[in-house]
Amino acid sequence: MHPSVLDFMLARKSAPIQDLAEPAPSDEEIRTILTAAARVPDHGRLTPWRFILYRGDARHAIGEKLAELAQEREGPLPEMRLEKERTRFSRAPLVIGVVSVPKKSPTIPEWELFLSGGMAAMNLMIAANAMGYGTNLITNWYSNDAEGRRILGLAPDERVIGFVHIGSFDGEVPERPRPDVDALISTYEGPR
Repeated sequence: MHPSVLDFMLARKSAPIQDLAEPAPSDEEIRTILTAAARVPDHGRLTPWRFILYRGDARHAIGEKLAELAQEREGPLPEMRLEKERTRFSRAPLVIGVVSVPKKSPTIPEWELFLSGGMAAMNLMIAANAMGYGTNLITNWYSNDAEGRRILGLAPDERVIGFVHIGSFDGEVPERPRPDVDALISTYEGPR
């Protein structure tokens, strides 16, 4: 038993994106984080997910495109909202997109492949947290928009699992209400 690992998992929290600062993980650290992210259940070894790194000036270029797209979709927007769209990918020094890549299988359902990607996203966050970085996973409106996904580098048949914002974080995240685990547990008593 590894009580330190269990204690770590029981205390894990998401850091506020706006409080994630430089430095971001190095290239070597990113490789380690993504290697850990890829060690998830993957029925059929189909690797139904991939990772996209958003960093540097590309984060600002994405923001400009998302601001334009938001105005196309909703009409003229106030400057505060445009600024919000412009900074979607530049608040944290690194954003890693976890993308569902559909794979055809006669025996493995699509939802199971998507869940494997969700596990990769969680492993990614846990690995980055274990290295001392703060993380926060979001999706947002552009994940459900075909043009938004195109701007973000996804193929037409790919879907967003989540965007993991990563950076250095020194603050304290207040505890939020957590589910009552007892209310979520049942014991199977056989077929009815």
